[in-house]
Amino acid sequence: MNLEHFKNKLAALKAETLDVLEKSKDTSKPVELDQTMVGRLSRMDAMQQQEMALATRRRREQLLIQIEQAFQRIESGDYGYCIKCDEEIAEKRLELDPVILTCVQCAGKTED
Repeated sequence: MNLEHFKNKLAALKAETLDVLEKSKDTSKPVELDQTMVGRLSRMDAMQQQEMALATRRRREQLLIQIEQAFQRIESGDYGYCIKCDEEIAEKRLELDPVILTCVQCAGKTED
């Protein structure tokens, strides 16, 4: 397995995620509750959009944690091995999701 390739892939994913987080700061600001500016339904829509933006932001922050953990697994020599059965994760699977923790077989078992 080419660990340098996955380090670069993880670094690019981290940079992209940080960039998106930086650009999306404004979408999670508190909703203005001034009724003279916005009607009740518009405020409700704005609040719903804010909650969706916050949920998306939390997922991206979680992704950053997963990326850092993947870097730690690379350093410790555990990257690319399933955390459940310790078998090697298929390289194609890692290409699709470089922070994945389980092989296909173990991922299928948890979905049952």
